[in-house]
Amino acid sequence: MLPFAPALLYPVGMKNDTDIQLSGPFKAIDGAGRSHDVKGIRIFDEGYGIIDVYVDFATTLDAGSCKDKTLLGQILTQLRSLGYVGPDFGLSDPALQERKLIVLEAPEEFNAFAAKKGWKNLAEEFGDDDA
Repeated sequence: MLPFAPALLYPVGMKNDTDIQLSGPFKAIDGAGRSHDVKGIRIFDEGYGIIDVYVDFATTLDAGSCKDKTLLGQILTQLRSLGYVGPDFGLSDPALQERKLIVLEAPEEFNAFAAKKGWKNLAEEFGDDDA
């Protein structure tokens, strides 16, 4: 038996050098008029075409907040204020949603914006040579 408790390799909420921070803190209002402190919006620095967008909150969200259209609209407004131009996002896999995290699936149009922020599309490395 170890004389100490082993540290977690990847604690919950840990960010690392593979994250691209798109937005710092801001406030977002939900459909019930409650204010939420968003810690930031981030993406991973590379991927295969479909980008998951991670929205970190300072406090625990109510169940179902990931489906709150007003809250999601506030997040998109923030991204658009940073230069994103394109359609709204969808909700990513329900298993990815957490108590202090909403994960959105960005449409293909988001890729150009993400690339300007340093995102690398790994699918381009395996481009279609049939053309």
